[in-house]
Amino acid sequence: MKVSEYYNLGRHQGELDFVDVDIWGDTRLYVDPRALRLLTTPWGAECVTLVQHFFRAVLEAIRNGRNDEAKRWLSGLREPNETHLGLSRGRARGSGLGPELAEEVWESLSATDAAVTGLLRDLEETALVVPGIDRDRISDITTNVIREPLIRYTQAACEHYGIPLSPGVDSGPLWNDRAKSWFARFEHLPVTAEGKLLLVPKAIVRRKLDYNGSEYLNHYLLTYIQDAELAAGSELVRLLKSGDRRPPTKKALKERYGTNKLVIAELTQRYPEALENYRTQKRTHFQPPLTHEDFFTEGTGPVPDLAGLLSKVQSVPPGSDGADAYHKAVEALLSALFYPNLTSPQVEYRIHDGRKRIDIAYSNVAERGVFGWIAQHFPSAMIFVECKNYSEDPANPELDQLTGRFSPRRGKVGLLVCRTVEDRETMKARCRDAADDDRGFIVVLDDGDLGALVESYQATRVLSLLRERFEQLIS
Repeated sequence: MKVSEYYNLGRHQGELDFVDVDIWGDTRLYVDPRALRLLTTPWGAECVTLVQHFFRAVLEAIRNGRNDEAKRWLSGLREPNETHLGLSRGRARGSGLGPELAEEVWESLSATDAAVTGLLRDLEETALVVPGIDRDRISDITTNVIREPLIRYTQAACEHYGIPLSPGVDSGPLWNDRAKSWFARFEHLPVTAEGKLLLVPKAIVRRKLDYNGSEYLNHYLLTYIQDAELAAGSELVRLLKSGDRRPPTKKALKERYGTNKLVIAELTQRYPEALENYRTQKRTHFQPPLTHEDFFTEGTGPVPDLAGLLSKVQSVPPGSDGADAYHKAVEALLSALFYPNLTSPQVEYRIHDGRKRIDIAYSNVAERGVFGWIAQHFPSAMIFVECKNYSEDPANPELDQLTGRFSPRRGKVGLLVCRTVEDRETMKARCRDAADDDRGFIVVLDDGDLGALVESYQATRVLSLLRERFEQLIS
């Protein structure tokens, strides 16, 4: 039974921001620490900092001989069964660390020169060179270290989707980055018949980690070794009939050196440029979030019914009495329609210490498509949405309300979603005025426009209407 089914949310995976896991078993997805870096929110930045500081503190302790301290920090990690992510079969058991496995991880890190000498920088790099550490272990470590932000995320998601919270639930170990220690407290968390839940954003899970040991070995490390062997004139260098020399094959290098992680770690020490080149490539290329189809394949729910979600929006009667229902229906549709380019919807997003609120704020993680193009040219770390359930056209006050929420840091791009726009030319002129005055870029979408977006997405997966409307603002 999925979380959405257990709590009768009336939504499926496509309309939910969290992974709709089975409350009894595990879903074979993993938290990737690199995926956190795609989130342009304070929450994402906090998680990145926690993971980086924890891992580097452990490595520094090992490097300086403070092994008891390193073991104590590693021993604070527990099996994160409450997320229901990972490799367990049947009832969720997790594969976290705990006291016994912490010793094994400490031994692996201590025995790996690339870790001890400071060559490794981030947790995900251990998947390349440290024996016994792979996607499941890295996912578990990450989950443990960011458990406190995940609890806040869970509480916010429960409030948004109407999931009841139980008081007095053991939080599990929480990492205090300043004190470099673990602590625990009682929290309000959702609890099912199978135990407490910790909800995880869809945007930070992957089927496999971004850092891939096979990719690193075959396409980076062995390439450097080929060049080195050729320059040294080793016996593995191939001599052609023409007299030309060719580097040894990667197959021959694997037979000579081996392919286990200790070998890879030793070779990385000799050829650190390979790892630096790999980092450089990864610095500008991230795995995108999983698609609706990916989640369907993993069994978390069906591909969203966009036509049905559109119908729910259009069936809300205009007027103040339907404002809340309209807001929720629009958020469900846009969250499904714009995912995975826009993620982590925050409803009633507060700015200026709560003095102003935005109906919906999305994180723009797009690398391509219309939102990727916008991100390359205009401040748009976040995309803001205001919903107006009016029976008449929105006017300047509604546009000014949205532009008043913009900033260079948060973003200066937003959508004004409304029921109808009768005077298109006047609305276009008002939006152009805001753009020309450098107050930001607003695309207005009414019921008919939402229908056109759904139709084009279903036919081509392209949101062409958005691109056309945006270009009208800057042409």
